[in-house]
Amino acid sequence: MVVFFLTFALLLSYALWLLGPTGAEALVRIPRGATGAEAARLLEEAGLLRSAYLFTVYLRFSGQARRLVPGVYRLRGEGAFRLARALTGGQRPLTLTLTFPEGERAVDYAQRLSQVGLDGEGFLRLVRNPASLRPPYVEGDTLEGYLFPATYTFDLLAEPEEVVRAMLRRFEQELTPPVRRLLEERGLSVHAWVTLASIVQAETGDPWEMARVAGVFLNRLERGMPLQADPTVAYALGKRLPELSRTAGDFAVDSPYNTYRYGGLPPGPIGNPGQEALLAVLNPVRTDEEGRPYLFFFHARGRLFLNLDFEGHLRDLARYRYSPP
Repeated sequence: MVVFFLTFALLLSYALWLLGPTGAEALVRIPRGATGAEAARLLEEAGLLRSAYLFTVYLRFSGQARRLVPGVYRLRGEGAFRLARALTGGQRPLTLTLTFPEGERAVDYAQRLSQVGLDGEGFLRLVRNPASLRPPYVEGDTLEGYLFPATYTFDLLAEPEEVVRAMLRRFEQELTPPVRRLLEERGLSVHAWVTLASIVQAETGDPWEMARVAGVFLNRLERGMPLQADPTVAYALGKRLPELSRTAGDFAVDSPYNTYRYGGLPPGPIGNPGQEALLAVLNPVRTDEEGRPYLFFFHARGRLFLNLDFEGHLRDLARYRYSPP
C-alpha cells in the first residue's frame, strides 16, 4: 500500500511538473477554429508547456477546449491552468491600430494591410468582387469610395472580410438622416455623392477649397460641361497626379474615367473620400458674392483661383501659373 501511494504521489508530482511553469515567454498565434490539441501543440513548440498531451486532456475534461479565443498572444509559461485561462477569455489577443488616409485608393489600403501582416491581396480581391458585401447604394463594380478613411483597430488574425465590413460600417455612419435629406434635396444618389466627393478629395485637402471645387463641378454638371478633372485621368491610367503627361497623350486615354473625353461623372469613385469632402459636396460654394456661378478653377502659388468664364480662366493661368512670380 505504501508503495502504491508513493508511486501515485510520484506520478502526480510528475504530472504537475509537466503542467507547471516553464519560465518561457513567447508570441503564440492561435488560428481560428483551432482544436485544443492544436493549441496545445503550439504552446509546447513555443516552450510554454512541457506536455501538449496533458494540456489537451485538461482542456477537454474542463470543457475549455470549446472556448478557445483565436488570436495572437504574448504569453508566459506560468503553468497550464493560467495558460488555459488566458486563451479562453482571460487575456485579450494582441491588436494593431491602422490609419487609412483620406483620398487613397483601395490598392493603397491593401498595401498598408500587407505591410502590417494582414491579407492585403485578399482585401483587394474582395473590394473588386464584393458579392454579398456590396451595399445597395453601390452602383459600380467595386467598393472603391466606400472604404471609409479612418483609424481602425484589428485583431492580428483579421480576415479581409472583417476589414472590409468595418470600413463599410464606418461609411454607413456618414449616412445620417440629415445627410439623406440633403441628398434628396440635391437630387444626388449616394453613388453620385461619393463619386464626386472622391474627385474633390483628390483635387484638394483644404476644406475651404473643397466647398468651392465641389461648387465648380456641380455647376459644370448642371450645364452639361465636362468635369475635366485631372485626378480622373490619373485613376484611369493607374498613375499618380504628378505622373500625368500631356505630351505622352495621357489626357486622350479612352476610358469612361477620363472626364476630358466623357461628360458627366465617371462610373464610380476614384478614391476613398473623407468626411470633409463628402460634406463639401452637400454644402458647396457655387457662386461669387454677386451670385455668378464659378465654372473654372486651378491651383497656383499655394492658392486656389476661381473663374466665372473661360477667358478669365486663361488670363489667370497666364498670369499666375505660367509666368514667374
